[in-house]
Amino acid sequence: MTIPRDWVTPLAAGAFLLSAATGVLIFFHIDSGLNKVAHEWLSWVLLAGVAFHVAANFAGFKRHLAARRGQWLMGLFALVLALSFFAPGERDEPPFAAPVRALAQAPLATLADVARISPDELRARLAKAGVPAATERQNLNELVGPDLRRQTQVMAALFGKDQGEP
Repeated sequence: MTIPRDWVTPLAAGAFLLSAATGVLIFFHIDSGLNKVAHEWLSWVLLAGVAFHVAANFAGFKRHLAARRGQWLMGLFALVLALSFFAPGERDEPPFAAPVRALAQAPLATLADVARISPDELRARLAKAGVPAATERQNLNELVGPDLRRQTQVMAALFGKDQGEP
């Protein structure tokens, strides 16, 4: 089966333009609307387009891989990909991470005030979430550890039900 180049090349090129444009917008933090969603989901179209393009031009692709320059370039990008999994760097956290971490450091008595519940109710909700608390001076970080996901789950149990009026 031959793959028609008259639709594969425009598919790959169009998907590349969309991915490149939305990627640049995201990089410079000027994306809006559905830019990020389009970038994430329509990148699958780019992958399919490139796969079809390689299949339609496989003889040329093999020639590139047989040449020293092609081997070096593909090897370089493979190495960068491998290093991206292990290299230390800035890890983006969701915007709610800082407030959750700050609340997790607050004494349980303060957390009860913020949640607008009594300390006894807070301890009851903690126990229901599987987190036994001994004193009101303890904090969530001491009780559940530094894991943001676990802290968020416990806070959802604390703040999620029977909230008083603001």
